[in-house]
Amino acid sequence: MTFTHELGHVIGGWVVGAKLVDVDLAPWRMPYSVHAPDPHPRVTLWCGPVLGVLIPLALAALIRRRPAWLVADFCLLANGSYLALAWLSGGPFLDTPRLLDAGAHPLSIAIFCLLTIAVGYVRFRNDCIEWFKTS
Repeated sequence: MTFTHELGHVIGGWVVGAKLVDVDLAPWRMPYSVHAPDPHPRVTLWCGPVLGVLIPLALAALIRRRPAWLVADFCLLANGSYLALAWLSGGPFLDTPRLLDAGAHPLSIAIFCLLTIAVGYVRFRNDCIEWFKTS
């Protein structure tokens, strides 16, 4: 989840012409990317959770195997949960406060969180039930 999420920020920054100053995508520590200057920080920031959901879903659709869907549905749930929890904690380096500072409308964040958490929860829960039923 964190890899595709952070990769989304990197891709988003590249698309809008932001200069990537530092990046760490190592799975054994918290990944991050720093862009400066970033002419469109809202796009760079939104690409993290959006591509963090779309990349795993696209891969699962291509692979067509239950474990791939389990991971993709977890990413769906996790990206929405991350934005919601980051909103509640208000940590200045987390995505949600940075999105709000960049001018994202709170309703757009709330809708993203509600959709991804609701759909992700139902799908991931069903994946887990199926996984353990067949084990």
